[in-house]
Amino acid sequence: MDGCTVTDLTVHGKHNCFQFGPEQMEALQRTGVSVRLEPGTNIVKIRAGSFGYGADALRNEPVVLLWIYGGRVINQKTNVAVNATWVSLNGYDDALVMEVVESATLCAFFFDTYLEDNDEELTLSIVRI
Repeated sequence: MDGCTVTDLTVHGKHNCFQFGPEQMEALQRTGVSVRLEPGTNIVKIRAGSFGYGADALRNEPVVLLWIYGGRVINQKTNVAVNATWVSLNGYDDALVMEVVESATLCAFFFDTYLEDNDEELTLSIVRI
């Protein structure tokens, strides 16, 4: 790999964790849009839309954050059964494939620092097979 530079970045589970308190989690769950996931294999993708960072619509990104909680799920990318997890979908080709073992709630949302110029929408498709 001549000509390449590799940089490792270590993220510590305690020192580099932005902790949400109970009030913040409740606010996030009220702000996001939620759906109940039933047991089975569920595939979540961005079907349409994007979010922007200003008036320039060409800079919009198809990106969304997911908080999945209240049941037992297995993300096929990690193959670990958990009671809660965070996932981001980045682009129309990205997909979350998970086995819902016990019914869970999927909450979708977007972070930004300035809400006044946010009029965009994004549509997720959730397919249970």
